[in-house]
Amino acid sequence: MGVIFIYTEKQRGLIKKWQEGGLARINLLSGSVRSGKTWISLVLWAFWVASESKNGTFLMSSKTLSSLERNALSLLQNLVGTQNFTYSLSKKEGRLFGRKVYFEGANDSRSEGKIRGMTLSGAYCDELTLFNESFFVMLLSRLSEKDAKLFATTNPDSPNHWLKKNYIDRADSLDMLVETFLLEDNTFLDSEYVESLKKEYTGVYYDRFILGMWKAAEGVIYRSFADSPDQYVLEDIPPDKISFATIGVDFGGNKSAHAFVCSGFTLNMDKIVVLDEFYIKEQISPKKLEDYFTEFVLKCSSKYKIFDVYCDNAETTLIGGLSNAAIENRLGVDVRKARKNSVNERIRFVCSMMSHGKFFVLKNCSHLIEALSSAIWDSSQNSDKRLDNGSINIDSLDAMEYSIEPYMDDF
Repeated sequence: MGVIFIYTEKQRGLIKKWQEGGLARINLLSGSVRSGKTWISLVLWAFWVASESKNGTFLMSSKTLSSLERNALSLLQNLVGTQNFTYSLSKKEGRLFGRKVYFEGANDSRSEGKIRGMTLSGAYCDELTLFNESFFVMLLSRLSEKDAKLFATTNPDSPNHWLKKNYIDRADSLDMLVETFLLEDNTFLDSEYVESLKKEYTGVYYDRFILGMWKAAEGVIYRSFADSPDQYVLEDIPPDKISFATIGVDFGGNKSAHAFVCSGFTLNMDKIVVLDEFYIKEQISPKKLEDYFTEFVLKCSSKYKIFDVYCDNAETTLIGGLSNAAIENRLGVDVRKARKNSVNERIRFVCSMMSHGKFFVLKNCSHLIEALSSAIWDSSQNSDKRLDNGSINIDSLDAMEYSIEPYMDDF
């Protein structure tokens, strides 16, 4: 018994294009989150691969192999069944309707070397704006078989992004189909879920991920915090409301400060509360830094359960010093390198927590409060970058983000 697919009107239009031979060499589905573009892109990809020669070679790619599996491979297997699609992430290959499919990550400039020499009949790209441009350029050159096609999905980014400037804006002169999907196109979504989803994004992320706009990141980053800090700043919180806490550490340099931030997680992991901070913008010896660190950990652990400290992983020597200090002073904490997701991923998470009423800062954290109120996007950059020229306290923000990012997935 075959699988019956039910499509939205927008999705039916794409299926009709495929049936009538209306697809292009490059087929890009861009737009809002949860708009149905990834699902229909995989349906199209599966149908198209199944109609191609069994001797063809195909490629599926995302920024990383883990994101490819999470966003595409597991969903594709659910769509067509394990009898039609099997894969091994460790071997970086699979079989889709009997056709060989390779998998690759495209996270940096070295990635394009992984696909040199390939001759492809088709390719699928997940979250294309996260790709390195050189990988994409090389990929197009590998699509050299007759009638080879590329299918890709993405959420919008900056209008200065290479994908927008070099391809989307030139789509009329290229063999390229660009379909824009909006949240309203997914008519299967529950209205309460849609309203909740809209609350998850603010500022430029709302424009991009909800409205589907290619919008530049400008002005204040944490707009809701800057406009209404009283919504997020608490006088105090009873220690028994905090399940556990972690400490983030950012090390100072010539223009930056040493910053420690202690963040707490409430019972049931439903809220984040920044509990305490340390900030010093002057040159100090490693020994003095270890003394300040020991004092801060003892102060915080007298109120809260603290097991882990996450440090900027660029300073391995200083991390070693703090680790030794923790052991010598029996602080009972494990000092380790920060997970260090991309800055923008950390920013999106904090903005999401704010919009859901799940992020708060105690009043005594004056440096972090000022940093959240004054952080802005760097207008001199073509891509999204937080201004980091010494004029704004980025150090407290980094330390705060290091302390909470290991638990981002739990929220």
